[in-house]
Amino acid sequence: MPLFRKSNINVFTTIFVWKITETYNELFDSVQLNDNSLIRLEGMKSESHQKGFLSVRRLLMEAGYSDFDLYYDEFGKPHLKDGKHISISHSHDFSAIAVSEVVLGIDLEIKKEKTLKIAPRFMDIAHLESLSYEDKIQKATVVWGIKEAIFKIKNEKGISFPEHIFEHDFLLQDKKCKAELRFNNTVSHFDILFDFFEEYIFVCAFNSNSGKK
Repeated sequence: MPLFRKSNINVFTTIFVWKITETYNELFDSVQLNDNSLIRLEGMKSESHQKGFLSVRRLLMEAGYSDFDLYYDEFGKPHLKDGKHISISHSHDFSAIAVSEVVLGIDLEIKKEKTLKIAPRFMDIAHLESLSYEDKIQKATVVWGIKEAIFKIKNEKGISFPEHIFEHDFLLQDKKCKAELRFNNTVSHFDILFDFFEEYIFVCAFNSNSGKK
């Protein structure tokens, strides 16, 4: 199907979301891949991962880029050759990218009960008090997405979700909050934006000192 969503979440960041309804062959025929990407694609055992990989390349096209404009560093973090910042996420039937003038991390998650069940392992469960069961699932999923998004920004060995990344409490209807990474005797602060569509949650994290509001 065409692009599911394109939106400017602030003055310096655009997100693109693709709903994957195509077959593998339809997606493959619609993009051009560099040699490294072809090798990566052929090495994927899951068709779901292959389609997610290809749909991200479709999103690059929607953003005015191609697979040849994207490269990965030694830590597996994606970069654009023109110097703009990019973050990528895929979950089940959706893929997303964000292109920004500043460093950022995104995460896309499908809501599921399992996330709530393991919530005590990665978050302050006091933040789930007085919520309905559905809202608890939703909030736990947002928190997981916050921690994934921050990890994508820092990407340092040894970072633990429960021990180093802390969300400030928030209301789901606000669709924004603050978070901190306390690691290696340093505290880093992050601004978080999140949104909901279908059964999915999209989270985006920025350094609070990015200088652009």
